[in-house]
Amino acid sequence: MATRISFSAFFVSFLLSVACAHDQEGVKFTYSSPNGPDKWGSLSQGYHACSEGKSQSPIDIKTREAVKNNGDAFSNRNYSPSNATLVSHCNAIGVKIVGSGGGLSIDGKQFTLKQFHWHTPSEHLIDGVQYDAELHIVHQSDDGQCYAVVGIIFKYGPPDPLISKLQQGLEELANGNCRPVLEGPHVTLDNLYDTVLEKTSQSYYRYLGSLTTPPCSENVVWTVLGEVSTISKEQVELLKSTLEVESKSNSRPAQALNGRQVSVYSKAN
Repeated sequence: MATRISFSAFFVSFLLSVACAHDQEGVKFTYSSPNGPDKWGSLSQGYHACSEGKSQSPIDIKTREAVKNNGDAFSNRNYSPSNATLVSHCNAIGVKIVGSGGGLSIDGKQFTLKQFHWHTPSEHLIDGVQYDAELHIVHQSDDGQCYAVVGIIFKYGPPDPLISKLQQGLEELANGNCRPVLEGPHVTLDNLYDTVLEKTSQSYYRYLGSLTTPPCSENVVWTVLGEVSTISKEQVELLKSTLEVESKSNSRPAQALNGRQVSVYSKAN
């Protein structure tokens, strides 16, 4: 048992050390031709990882193949009230945190909440099933070198309370004209805070991957909640309404695992 726990700690530390490198560039991309996911790698030299990377995201999480980890998925996962801006980039709708919004710790490494955004349908698959939406909660390490992203998957059902709180702002964005630039239409939000960001699960899946949008940098420790939340069809349509036609369905296809290990953390153990 001691050997197994030691290996688990080493694996997480390995993820954090390998994941720390990043690239930023601003070239227009979409989710359908002519600048769809199969073309991302050729849009810019800075996007080469999108076609050449071997540790890309999202993936199809095979639950029966995940390796059990007896540790804790997170420590000190704690978000605090913060000012924020609701932004439409025309290929995604998201919330940028202004100032300090708290964060989390993974194996002693601190990550600060930077933004969260939605994809419809989900990007990660669970045992081959694609769900109706996925929320990505993006954190950056305090040394600025890597990211930790928490993914929450949704299926149609009762409304998601976080989107309900943002409904007015989303409607304002939907009534404007989407401009395909890095800083598109935005609505300022005051003192945003919601416990949905701290949603817990009986199981978590973790692996080393990449950003799911260009530049597809392979510097991300992914944690995907095993329990599926609910979102209403109306809310999904509202999220889509702010996007340009080529990105109404803004999910990158699942990428090859290429021998990577997926760990599962379970509270039931």
